[in-house]
Amino acid sequence: MANNIKNQQDILTKLNIQALNPMQEEAVSVIEATTNAIILSPTGTGKTLAFSLPLLKALNSESKEVQALILVPSRELAIQIEQVIRSMGSGYKVNAVYGGRPMSKDKIEIKHNPAILIGTPGRILDHFNSDRFSKSSIKTLILDEFDKSLEDGFESEMKAIISQLPAINKRVLTSATQGVKVPGFVRLDKPITVNYLKEKVASKLAIKTVVSPDKNKLKTLLDLVQHIGNEPGIIFCNLRDSIDVVSAFLKKNKITHACFSGGMEQKDRERALIKFRNGSCQVLLATDLAARGIDIPEMKYIIHYELPRHEEEFIHRNGRTARVNSKGTAYILKWESQLLPEFIQNVKGINISKKAPRKPQYWQTLFISGGRKDKISKGDIAGLFFKQGGINKDELGTIELKQDCAFVAVALTMADDLVEKLNNTRLKKKKVRVTILDNTNYHSK
Repeated sequence: MANNIKNQQDILTKLNIQALNPMQEEAVSVIEATTNAIILSPTGTGKTLAFSLPLLKALNSESKEVQALILVPSRELAIQIEQVIRSMGSGYKVNAVYGGRPMSKDKIEIKHNPAILIGTPGRILDHFNSDRFSKSSIKTLILDEFDKSLEDGFESEMKAIISQLPAINKRVLTSATQGVKVPGFVRLDKPITVNYLKEKVASKLAIKTVVSPDKNKLKTLLDLVQHIGNEPGIIFCNLRDSIDVVSAFLKKNKITHACFSGGMEQKDRERALIKFRNGSCQVLLATDLAARGIDIPEMKYIIHYELPRHEEEFIHRNGRTARVNSKGTAYILKWESQLLPEFIQNVKGINISKKAPRKPQYWQTLFISGGRKDKISKGDIAGLFFKQGGINKDELGTIELKQDCAFVAVALTMADDLVEKLNNTRLKKKKVRVTILDNTNYHSK
């Protein structure tokens, strides 16, 4: 056992985490000790780490087969879990597969079996039905955000997948929602539940209404964003069409933003999140797709530009702010005669006439046409920018390294100059293109 504790400590040190939170501690010990577990905890409390630690411990380093399957409702969540497990540096191969990218890319990545396979139900079922690998060694099944998978209509795919798994001896289900019925086909016999949903996480959340004198709320939205100032936040809409309208309006008023909705290509969705994470744009304009399962830091605020239809979505959207130890505000934008749904009670209005001082945008994102598969590291990229680019530490922001490319935040004022200096230079052995990541706000198709 001493050996395992050391391993866990090594992993936490590598991830820059001092200690597990109480939910993670309890989840790790329950998952290790039981066959079937349900982990209920709010979005952003670290469920991925909670199930990954015991999962890694249970893997057999001698095996060359797929040993664990993690099913998720969205591509973003698949990518996020893959990144978390990779950064734990366990030495086990992990791959994420999902719709919206070429099947050929999947085939290349899983040609050598990963120990851990993560994916969306539709894409996993495609691989299962084509018999791309043996399923007889898959012992652990994790259904992450399983309520969302059921909600998104993946039930038949999940049923078909689980029916092809003869050797499962451990099941873990996670959710940020209470009271979801687990269908019989999951075969979740006498599960032990770890429930942290009742923790008073939402108590640090302030909900405020902002009243628009006009049915068209765009002008009021702009006033609110200018009142809040330069803080990053998410503006939620119900429809892709609304996103296009709000995006055009924000663009006209020079509010830097990125759009995020199900109508966008996967690549554009990823790039929108990269720009938002690294500070190249102030606001993420999104549908409920961004209410959970995407990898972005905690927000100080979110804005309900359009009110969600159900309480569930309201809770998940609000869960993007006031997480764990921080305060946050959810603003509800309504026009004068609009009645609020029953699930929103006793909220105070605020006056937004005062504008916060605005600082100009500092970061811009550059795209580099080389990545992990070219043996390029973040250190190599930083070295190129410092040595050949001649910039200092304050002018280099976040570097995100992907399999075949990288994204680098640099001071906006230096961006054009850096492209000129660094485009077509060599990074390791590869000649790379360096370009400004197009700042048009991707519209939905």
